[in-house]
Amino acid sequence: MSEMTLRRDLSLLENEGYAIRTHGGAVSTNKVDINDGQENEYSKRAKEGVVAKTSIAAKAVGFIEKGRSIYLDAGSTVMNLAKLIEGDGCTFVTSAINTALKLSGTAHSVIQLGGAVNKNTLSCSGPDAMLMMDTLNIDVAVMSASGFSLDRGFTVSNRYECQLKQKVLKKAKKVVMLMDSSKIDKDLTFTFAYLEDINHWVCDGALDKDIIAKCREFGVELI
Repeated sequence: MSEMTLRRDLSLLENEGYAIRTHGGAVSTNKVDINDGQENEYSKRAKEGVVAKTSIAAKAVGFIEKGRSIYLDAGSTVMNLAKLIEGDGCTFVTSAINTALKLSGTAHSVIQLGGAVNKNTLSCSGPDAMLMMDTLNIDVAVMSASGFSLDRGFTVSNRYECQLKQKVLKKAKKVVMLMDSSKIDKDLTFTFAYLEDINHWVCDGALDKDIIAKCREFGVELI
């Protein structure tokens, strides 16, 4: 195998979120350990519900409008959306390392938030990320969650990621939630949003009638 071919293959793996390049080689994201109190390891989640995530991403791509400042949250569903983004003219802000790498090969402007890296979600959060968000304006925030229930709202298991998501929601003019139905009625430790905090929910399949009724009550568009 030639050096050029090797570099091309490593770049492909990196862009797809399966590896992180290092000096002289690459590290597989499959080697990431699972830490108590954090989301499941990224590569395992990326392989789950692929059909649903792909469908959600395809429906959400219409929210990516030229000339907008768009926040892309961490998560495998949002990563699927990043793979579909073409053209140019957007400024993307993201906490996700793999999403930033994917978009860096396009003609878009990409801003990667700094901070502590969560090895299970491949995202950056913490005080540094919060300070960066203070200076940024967001037109559309494309968000993800690890769980949702009517009582607890949209939840995650990492406190720093919860705080960052809350900051993004306050800065955004429009909030689009990407979350499949497998996460319904799952409550994790930290709530970062309720239905009244979002504008659109892109999901797969039909939701429970009580959830649909609450979405109508708060003016949330179900897609």
